Amino acid sequence: MVPPPLTPPSLRQKIRPLPTIALPPLLLPSFCNYFITITIVIFEVVIDNGILQLTIANPEGYLIGVSYSGVHNVLENRNHESNRGYWDVVWDTKGYSGTDWLLGSKFNVIVENEDQVEVSFTYEWDSTTWNKSEVWRIPANVDRRYIVLRGSSGFYAYAILDREEGMPAANIFQIRTVYKLDQSRFHYMAISDDRQRIMPMPEDRENGLPLAFKEAVLLTNPTNPDLRGEVDDKYQYSCEDKDNKVHGWISFDPQVGFWIITPSNEFRSAGPVKQDLTTHVGPTSLAMFHSAHYAGYDVTMSFQEGEPWKKVFGPYYVHLNSVSLDRDFHELWDDAKHQMTQETRSWPYEFPSSKDFPKSVERGFVFGRLLIHERYKMRTMMAGSYAWIGLAAPGEAGSWQTETKGYQFWTRADRNGGFIIKGIREGVYNLFAWVPGFIGDYVYVEDIRIVPGSVIQLGDLVYEPLRNGPTFWQIGFPDRTALEFYVPQPNSLFVNKLYTDSDHNKFRQYGLWERYAELYPDNDLIYTVGESDFHTDWFFAQVTRRTGNNTFKPTTWQIIFALQDVIPSSNYTLRIALASTTRAELQVRFNDPEVSIPHFTTMVMGTDNAIARHGIHGLYRLLNVDVPSEWLRAGNNTIYLKQAKHESPFFGVMYDYIRFEGPPRTT
Repeated sequence: MVPPPLTPPSLRQKIRPLPTIALPPLLLPSFCNYFITITIVIFEVVIDNGILQLTIANPEGYLIGVSYSGVHNVLENRNHESNRGYWDVVWDTKGYSGTDWLLGSKFNVIVENEDQVEVSFTYEWDSTTWNKSEVWRIPANVDRRYIVLRGSSGFYAYAILDREEGMPAANIFQIRTVYKLDQSRFHYMAISDDRQRIMPMPEDRENGLPLAFKEAVLLTNPTNPDLRGEVDDKYQYSCEDKDNKVHGWISFDPQVGFWIITPSNEFRSAGPVKQDLTTHVGPTSLAMFHSAHYAGYDVTMSFQEGEPWKKVFGPYYVHLNSVSLDRDFHELWDDAKHQMTQETRSWPYEFPSSKDFPKSVERGFVFGRLLIHERYKMRTMMAGSYAWIGLAAPGEAGSWQTETKGYQFWTRADRNGGFIIKGIREGVYNLFAWVPGFIGDYVYVEDIRIVPGSVIQLGDLVYEPLRNGPTFWQIGFPDRTALEFYVPQPNSLFVNKLYTDSDHNKFRQYGLWERYAELYPDNDLIYTVGESDFHTDWFFAQVTRRTGNNTFKPTTWQIIFALQDVIPSSNYTLRIALASTTRAELQVRFNDPEVSIPHFTTMVMGTDNAIARHGIHGLYRLLNVDVPSEWLRAGNNTIYLKQAKHESPFFGVMYDYIRFEGPPRTT
């Protein structure tokens, strides 16, 4: 669906075409002495700093064109003007579900001088028009802004959503910016050093063979014959937010790069390991701020009637660069990474003029050290080496991964558990942490109040991971992913060559859920403690088993382990850390697979959809099962793990880590 313009298309057709400007190659001096100019005509705002030129719809605020390095428009000029560079919000309310493109109804120049131009496109929510002609508008005031700086080879963008008291209830499922680039030029995509490739064309997907879901297409007769027989799916290019700092596209003639740089995750939802889209066939580049991808309904941004709220999304930076045709185009990626480093170091920016974006002097920082007390592992304290530590809205341990309305500030501790969190906005937070190698979540129980200039020293914090008794056995490594388990080779008919030589990214291949039934054609997985190796003998996802045309049945995995004896009238503990769940019901039985009422069940849980979307994790869940000694016996024991829901091939769970603990020691 294309966002509706506020001005008639018949009038917009009379707007002059975008001018063309010339640029020197990358790393040569740019036009630093060129003053920024802004030209306002009836339906356009044109900002020019001598390096690039933006043309923005007035007053709607969507991006019509970007002229750079001799390219008339790096955006797809054949698309409708409103379908080139735009924001959208997917949301619903009672009686309505749809998309708001955050179109402005009023334009203002906020800053205009020789060094900077900042413009604003606003919309004020009105209950009278909302109930009639503008029901598609989200109940919030909108302020969308662009900033162009002197000497900058790019532009900044951000938006402020503001709900006031009295506004209707609403649920927000996605907030993002979309850039659709010139299809005739931009064919090479880059997400990271090891995730780069020439991409298919949109018509290749249109003419391809749709697979199990609409996003996945087998390329049967692509424009580029080298891509024939590959699978393309936008979810194969997803990324964790902590790594989603720069991505983009390269044109080969001329050699021009278009990059989205996100210098901070403070305005994104659900923490640093939340996964989201980056870029995909179009060529399309995304700046994602909030979505349900790899998390589902648990991260819906829900507002009650009359609930006030305000949040600044961004600023992020769109960077353009170029090199002459006799240079290696990979220099564009190297320059984009360098620019990302520069933008990250400059955060929080000093130049945005909105009072809702605090400068560095208006922020605070927190520092301390995280220690771990694991009495069954080591008598002395251990350092929380490389822990993820962050501030988020107050809540229970782990609540940060479904928190969506506020800001979050995360860092990685050093090897000694030391940490410092900088640039924290004013507010009240809890401090959260989780440590690779240990189960569960830590929360600092005292509220942390940040005011401008706060310097808060927390000292030594001690995390005591859940533990009832000594470890009898364990499967996996607690890192919140299923990456250490067996990820099979894909079916040779359904590959993406980008990942054929990457063990680390093998899970991104299409159709791996089908490989389970091929590897276990007659019986389900059986894992014997002390003999099996979870790297090779534990399938990365417990999925359903196909039995016919679109029919499936549950799967039951077994863990066999020996106990020399069982301490009577005592409790053992089974801990199951899940990396992902999708419409699953995990039932646990001990030594009797046929007992009608399972010893433990989760009931139906999870909408992560990580199995279908080539993710190795979704939301983290920790299950703690008390095991009375009557359920056990001396000698061999068997735990039966049944995933009971079987209406789809994508229903299932991914395990992170399983541990069986003995009774507490009395001394």
